Amino acid sequence: MLREFKEFALKGNVVDLAVGLMIGAAFGNIVSSLVNDILMPPIGLLLGNVDFSNLFISLSGTTYASLKEAQAAGAPTINYGLFINTVINFLLVALALYFVVRAINRFRKEPVPIEPNSKECPYCLSTIPINATRCAHCTSELQ
Repeated sequence: MLREFKEFALKGNVVDLAVGLMIGAAFGNIVSSLVNDILMPPIGLLLGNVDFSNLFISLSGTTYASLKEAQAAGAPTINYGLFINTVINFLLVALALYFVVRAINRFRKEPVPIEPNSKECPYCLSTIPINATRCAHCTSELQ
């Protein structure tokens, strides 16, 4: 049983999947930082100094100056600003993956159709070379 597990775990597909998962997780962190630290501040500035990560609705009816303050008080909140950040994060990851898959597909070669080099004799149904004018098996003349 241990040998079977070792064979399964060390197959190329499993190792490739594990590597892809780790790279994807690291890439997700990079995109999250890109969204939160680089893209959202200028967008917030253009929209009148809005910090999207600080947009929320307090369900307790009490007004709080920031999301951290509301969370520290234990107030239930709807964090729609964080949701906006997450949606933008997802869209950027999807866009990046689209370009990666597109680049990979560009380098992937289409299989070249193989031209037949043999045919069947219509009389004895034996396989013969495509350019044959007479069947080697039944000696029938071919057209």
